[in-house]
Amino acid sequence: MATTTAQGWAQLRQQARSLETQTETLFHTYSQFSTQPNIPPKPTEEERATEAKLQELLEKRESVIAQLGRLLDSEAALTSSALKQSNLSLLRDKLADHRRDLGRLRSGLGEARNRANLLGSVRDDISAYRAANPEAAEADYMLEERGRLDRSHDMADSVLSQAYAVHDNFALQRESLASINRRITLAASHVPGINTLIGRISAKKRRDGIIMGSFIAFCFLMFWYFL
Repeated sequence: MATTTAQGWAQLRQQARSLETQTETLFHTYSQFSTQPNIPPKPTEEERATEAKLQELLEKRESVIAQLGRLLDSEAALTSSALKQSNLSLLRDKLADHRRDLGRLRSGLGEARNRANLLGSVRDDISAYRAANPEAAEADYMLEERGRLDRSHDMADSVLSQAYAVHDNFALQRESLASINRRITLAASHVPGINTLIGRISAKKRRDGIIMGSFIAFCFLMFWYFL
C-alpha cells in the first residue's frame, strides 16, 4: 500500500511540474501581445486562445495539487515526510504567483490596448480636422517644418560651439608651447656653452642628413645604371 501511495505521489508531482512548465511557456507568449508595435483594438483569436489555455492550465494544476494534498493527508503521520510537505507548499505558492502574474499581464494588456485606441482615436480626429480645414492643416505643416528647422539650427549651433572650443584649446596649447620654447631659449642663453652645444647638435643632424641623402641618391643611381 505504501509503495502504491509513493508511486501515486510521484506521478502527480511530475504532472504538476509539467503543467507548471507549460504555464511559464504560455506566459512568455501572452506577454508579447502587449509589446507588439500595433495593438489591435480588440483581442485577437490567438490572444483569446492563449488566455483560455492559461486559465485551463491553472485549473488543472489546482486539481492536481488538491489530489496531492488529499494523498498526503491520507498517509500516517509517521510516514508523511517533511520533504513532501515542502514540495506541496512550493507547488501551491507557485500556483498563487502564476495567478497573480496572469492578472497583472491581463491588466497591462488592457491598459496598452486602451492607450493604443486612444492614440488612434486622436490621430483619426486630427486627420478628420485637417481634411475639413485645409488651411489649418497647412499651418500645422508649416509649424512642424519650422520646428524641424529650429532643431537643425540648434544642432548646427552645438557643433559650431564645439568646433570653436576645440580651436580655442588648440590656440591655448600653441601659446603654451611657444612660451615653453621662449623659456628654454632664454635659459639656454644664460648657460655658458649651451648655444655652442645646440649648434653642434644641429650641425651634426644636418651633416647626417646630407650623408644619408647622398647615400640614397648613390643607391638610386646604381640601381638605374645596372637596370
